[in-house]
Amino acid sequence: MQIGIPREIKPLEGRVALGPEACGDLVHAGHGVTVEHNAGSLSGYLDDRYEAVGATIATDAKTVYEQSQLIIKVKEPVADELTLLREEHLLFCFLHLAANPELTRRLQDIGLTAIGFETVEADNGALPLLAPMSDIAGRLATQIGSNLLHRPQGGKGLLLGGLPGAERGRVVVIGAGNAGGNAAAMAAALGAEVVVFDLSRERLAAMRQLGNNVTGLYPYKDAIKREVATADLLIGAVLKAGQRAPHIVSRETVRSMQPGSVIVDVSVDQGGCIETTRATTYENPTYCDEGVLHFGVTNMPGAVPRSASQALSAVLLPFVHALLHTDWNNSSPALRRGINVAAGELRHPALKESLA
Repeated sequence: MQIGIPREIKPLEGRVALGPEACGDLVHAGHGVTVEHNAGSLSGYLDDRYEAVGATIATDAKTVYEQSQLIIKVKEPVADELTLLREEHLLFCFLHLAANPELTRRLQDIGLTAIGFETVEADNGALPLLAPMSDIAGRLATQIGSNLLHRPQGGKGLLLGGLPGAERGRVVVIGAGNAGGNAAAMAAALGAEVVVFDLSRERLAAMRQLGNNVTGLYPYKDAIKREVATADLLIGAVLKAGQRAPHIVSRETVRSMQPGSVIVDVSVDQGGCIETTRATTYENPTYCDEGVLHFGVTNMPGAVPRSASQALSAVLLPFVHALLHTDWNNSSPALRRGINVAAGELRHPALKESLA
């Protein structure tokens, strides 16, 4: 099968789906790989690295799409990319369609089959392709939030971890999965007072193990309101695979936060779990609403493309090998669960529910 890897065109998105070593494995297995010129350059992979393992470099995206049956990219297709997709394409990338009904309709109209990285689901319910990006986004949420609390960035002028003679900052994390757990770990390591909400007692126990400055709580509505009102940094990290994120924190609750506080909503790809969240890009990443500075970038790991591409490529390759077998739909339950659109028809149950 011919595999195409286009260059990402979302603002300041430097990731590439597969690194040269992964492409080399595919070439050795007898498949053709076409990589768009400079697709990996921002991740530290120049074209000659791909050529050295047997991949072909295409001068433009049009050539990649024309020559390929399987399109593997990082982010959902945008703008002109949609005009390059055809009915016979198999698209494999992050899609997050529950928060993007317009893109869903476009993919249905094209009639192709699209598998979302974020909905590929193992038998135990784990999301193996989303996990490494969630790890990164969670860590970045704390790093970025800590920086936004600085006065020159528009924050209240707080050093998140505190110091002798000064109070520690307070961080509230909604959700203790991969993203929330990593956000809490980073905040705890900085020395902040951290409160994490989650439905799972096991996850709350894991959060307590991060340190004596971490408290794990069940997400009662009144408890969330109480803790968010005193938070310097609020991090949203709620995920329901394939579904639009539910609003856990209301606008009224955001209004109760002190001016200059910061919100980073990692759930923004799925619509956001905080009512005041709206999608932004790294070109204009923040906005102020209810006196609180919000960060809503939908491709957070794109800020660290070298690390993100290495992690993504490693988890992707086994699933790409599986896709290259004609019976992948039967032989790989995880990939079958990840189908969002098949021949133009909505397939994922959670997506159907969200877009009903």
